[in-house]
Amino acid sequence: MTNIYLTSGTPDFMEQLRNRYPNEDMVVLYGEGNAVLVHETTGDTVFQTPRKFEVIDSIGSLEGTGYYVLNNIPVTDEGRPTFEHRFLNRKGVVENEPGFVAFRLLRPLDDETYIVLTEWAGPESFNAWRTSQSFKKSHGEKPANAAPPTNIFAAASYVTTYTTAKPEEE
Repeated sequence: MTNIYLTSGTPDFMEQLRNRYPNEDMVVLYGEGNAVLVHETTGDTVFQTPRKFEVIDSIGSLEGTGYYVLNNIPVTDEGRPTFEHRFLNRKGVVENEPGFVAFRLLRPLDDETYIVLTEWAGPESFNAWRTSQSFKKSHGEKPANAAPPTNIFAAASYVTTYTTAKPEEE
């Protein structure tokens, strides 16, 4: 079983931590005012207090040279099977998009927030996907005669974006 562990802090500390473990698959992601270190492994993590996730679906390798989008989706305990079923049956929706690099569906091991992690060649690729017919189809409306959806969400979802290029110091 593959897991992903996330920890956050200052960019310098995240880089030092990654450099301390050169044989581990880790990527430093730079965001607005913080950095996140992603550790993908089949073993134990080196992080002391990480957010823990099981990878339940994956496409491609995390390259560590692109633009990362993390869609954070809080799901109720009762809604987990429905949520996972929807995602696990969405094959072919994103992986053929220009600029797509990798995908991970992350099941939380210690809270309720799933993460849909995608890596893109750059923000332009992600934005092109968001305006594509594939995106509209995968996020489309249900037929008028469909049963009303069950609310499987514990709270509103939110998106965080990161780059693997360290921001210039001001």
